[in-house]
Amino acid sequence: MASTPESTAVAAAEGSTAVTGRRRTAPAAPGARRGFPSATLHNGRVDALDGLRTLAVALVLVYHVDRTLVPGGSIAVDVFFTLSGFVITRQLLAEYSRTGTLALLPFYRRRWLRLVPALLALCAACLVLATTTSLWGFDGSWQAVGLAATFLTNVFRAADPGSYTGGPLAHTWSLGVEEQFYLLWPLLLLGLLHRLRARTVLLCTAALCVLPFLWRCVLWHPDAVHRIYNGTDTRADELLAGALVAVVLARLRQDDPRLGLLRVWAGRLALPALALLALVAWKVPVTGNAGLWTALWYTGGILAVAALSATLVAGLELRPDGLLSRLLAFTPLAWSGRNLSYGVYLWHYPVVRLLASLDVEVGLLTGTVVLTVAMALLSYYLVERPFLRRARRHRT
Repeated sequence: MASTPESTAVAAAEGSTAVTGRRRTAPAAPGARRGFPSATLHNGRVDALDGLRTLAVALVLVYHVDRTLVPGGSIAVDVFFTLSGFVITRQLLAEYSRTGTLALLPFYRRRWLRLVPALLALCAACLVLATTTSLWGFDGSWQAVGLAATFLTNVFRAADPGSYTGGPLAHTWSLGVEEQFYLLWPLLLLGLLHRLRARTVLLCTAALCVLPFLWRCVLWHPDAVHRIYNGTDTRADELLAGALVAVVLARLRQDDPRLGLLRVWAGRLALPALALLALVAWKVPVTGNAGLWTALWYTGGILAVAALSATLVAGLELRPDGLLSRLLAFTPLAWSGRNLSYGVYLWHYPVVRLLASLDVEVGLLTGTVVLTVAMALLSYYLVERPFLRRARRHRT
């Protein structure tokens, strides 16, 4: 669970750009070519995507406070995955279009600077509380901290359904999925870009989106729910769906009539896609065991949510002047998504577990929001922002 989430919440802070209206656009590179003529044109920040990140992290928080309010609220992590895949792949394609290669070591260094310092601060705080108080009943705290800090929580949760599901760091499984994916995806993308024509790269990315779905069908068994839910190989289609959107947009020239058609339909379908995602979150339980429904969800349902998320991301990217984009680009939403979403994601679950261990019932949601936002602000200003400055220096 997950931007930033680039997250997950993690996809949020990969560079800064100039502002034009509600869309921050990066300067176009001269002679963008290599089969992706629009790669550098689609490399600026879009405030609406930051606003979407805020909505997603808020949904995750509410879900963890009281699942009866939003039984399907865990799909917010799926949205984070797709948004992250789009943002990161868009940046990689822009770099390749400018330079003809991908600087992988600087990429991994930026990822480390973006994610790890704030995560280590969280792990340290959890470890101190766990070893000095009886809060949480946090057994095996050193091992759980080690797994979280090395992005391996999801691996152990997939292998052992009882592992680290109730501790304050259980939510770091989604960070593991993302970082394991990004260890491999830039390498694979670079290989595809070097060896294949741009059109074939697009087709390969589309084909890769289907493979995790087929793999889930092979793996499916009621006892495999945790394996499917936590596995990077079984969740990769959600990240690849975002990557596919980035490849498609980079592939089409600005005067290509197909881009105009895509802009029209993406704009029309963005709101219905968001409405369907909201309906799933509000009414559809996506965890637990519900027989045939569970089988359908853990095979095709994950891919369906990825498709809806990709449609929404494409609509917001292509129609920054649309009503939905303007609503999501509301300054407090966009600022929070850009700067606080990662910290909110990191801290919300430890806060939920802390208040639960104190038997707080009245005002639980309000208390969780207030404490989480306070910790996220501290994380951003004291930890994340100083390291983000270093990450940006590594981009130049």
